[in-house]
Amino acid sequence: MTRFRTLDHPMMPAIAWKPDRPAEWINDHIAMNRATSNAYLIPGDEGDVVINTGTGAQGEQIRKNFEALIGRPLKVARIIFTQSHPDHTGGWQYFADEGVQTIVQRKFARISKERKLLGQFFTRRNAKVLAALIPPGTTGAYWFETRDPEPLTEFADSYDFTFAGHHYRLLSTPSGETLDALAVWMPEEKTLFIGNWAGALMGAFPNFYTARGDRDRSIVFWLEECQMMIDLAPEMLVTGHNDPIVGADAVRAHLTKLRDAVQYVHDQTLDGMNEGKTLPELMAAIALPAHLKTNDGRGPIHWYVRSTWEEYAGWFRQERTSELYATPPSAVWPELAELVGGAGVLAEKARAHLAAGDPEKALHLIEMAVVATPGDRTVRETELSIYEALADRTEGHVFDELGWLESAIIETRKALSADATA
Repeated sequence: MTRFRTLDHPMMPAIAWKPDRPAEWINDHIAMNRATSNAYLIPGDEGDVVINTGTGAQGEQIRKNFEALIGRPLKVARIIFTQSHPDHTGGWQYFADEGVQTIVQRKFARISKERKLLGQFFTRRNAKVLAALIPPGTTGAYWFETRDPEPLTEFADSYDFTFAGHHYRLLSTPSGETLDALAVWMPEEKTLFIGNWAGALMGAFPNFYTARGDRDRSIVFWLEECQMMIDLAPEMLVTGHNDPIVGADAVRAHLTKLRDAVQYVHDQTLDGMNEGKTLPELMAAIALPAHLKTNDGRGPIHWYVRSTWEEYAGWFRQERTSELYATPPSAVWPELAELVGGAGVLAEKARAHLAAGDPEKALHLIEMAVVATPGDRTVRETELSIYEALADRTEGHVFDELGWLESAIIETRKALSADATA
């Protein structure tokens, strides 16, 4: 039994939805409602500006919470979405007052359409990473079925407007979580809203690849966007899930450390590529130095080494000719198992690697054995032990990796349970 759960990860309180938790002021003119992704309100006599609206199941309550805080009904004139994910946009209909202007980056509609185009594909993938978090009897498909906002005011690189005494500059930031991401800069107040541009967790390494699957995010251009934000010299940094960072020095320190950590991984990876090192060698070798260590996040650093490599070099590593063809290695695993004396021999060797403290080598062998004889109880028990060892090795720090391993553990236990009752 693994000692760690995604339910105990620091990300869980950051995305927790508590309907009875009231909205709150983060300064004298900006209100926040904590949700799966936080919603923000800048009220004014001429009308109100809302930045993000929570999920479809949260929007109505978020509006009520804002109205309770300011002591009057909202008069929503502008809605701004920092990206098209449904935890930002799903509550739109509850804020879509007559005449409201909904402002988005120009790829918003395209990315929303693509999410639904591949909804069935990604629903299955999400379930394989988040099985421990999906309530029984549900699939998580709401993520791909949420109604999209319309009509939209779209912009390419930047968009300026002044409303109710505040000036807003919207800046395209397509290298964070989504290609349609934007930041909201309020220059007079020195306040910068970045949504999930740097990931779901404040101070964690940005999530340049998610195990559930998504478009790869550009590390190269993220670094440029980060420097742009540093140069703005904000005095308040407002994110998608956590408390704001307040104070020019604190904001600069936060963004500078993130930039330097990402730059380090980027540069170390490129140096290794030029030296002729393989991707597995670099993934095993590159780690952040102590002064650049980041908070617990979505993936381990070696995932982002791989993201850097593949951003520059694509999927063909030129390590094996078989990479070029449709037949996967697993197609010959049953034959290999037979040649070595059966899946039981592979499982025995896998257990030896596990006992020696090398669960990754054990994993390669047990994956062969499971493909060869999926109904072998000893094989599946060995598989379970390997997954649990890998989950324990995360020490609960890496959300996506732990979530995938939890899902694998659940599936393996189901297979063992089915075998026991057969």
